Amino acid sequence: MSSGHANAASDDITRDAIRRARAAIAEHERTVPDFPKPGILFRDLTPVLADTVGFSSIVTALTHGCSGIDLVAGIDARGFLVGGAVAQELGVGILAVRKGGKLPPPVYGVDYDLEYGQGRLEIPASGIDISGSRILVVDDVLATGGTAVAASKLMDLAGASVVGVAVIMELADLGGRAKIAGELGPDVSLHAITDDR
Repeated sequence: MSSGHANAASDDITRDAIRRARAAIAEHERTVPDFPKPGILFRDLTPVLADTVGFSSIVTALTHGCSGIDLVAGIDARGFLVGGAVAQELGVGILAVRKGGKLPPPVYGVDYDLEYGQGRLEIPASGIDISGSRILVVDDVLATGGTAVAASKLMDLAGASVVGVAVIMELADLGGRAKIAGELGPDVSLHAITDDR
């Protein structure tokens, strides 16, 4: 089979996965008002990930447009779940980007603002050499973009470069896409399976 046919078949599989993932999200996603604090509308994708079709189609859909990736960075905590599966599908390793205080020293750490407070992300500063690696950052929801940008800054501290961010859902009104483009540059792709528009 020629590479053109192989790419077309892969594109068909990805388009079908995106369609199935969007249907599963529409069916199973749970919206929780005033969590984790008043005024926040929490988008819970846990029921989607518990659905066999939902999970498998999301994993395949998140690989859309990914080529030349050396490592997937999954953001604590749901990014671990989907990031590990995406890494398996791409045939690369997974790096867990942890919340502050969960890793033994030495660590690289970045503090950042969330839509409802502050946070800190960390990765090991020894035992893993990711310098020169091309990284795909994976998370469940893109809101203000602070977490994805912080994770990307961590990769930069370790000598790696983020080439893409892939999320299940984008909360379009919160400006995360613009923040990623503004802080990480136009060469970093952003792929969201669905958004809340």
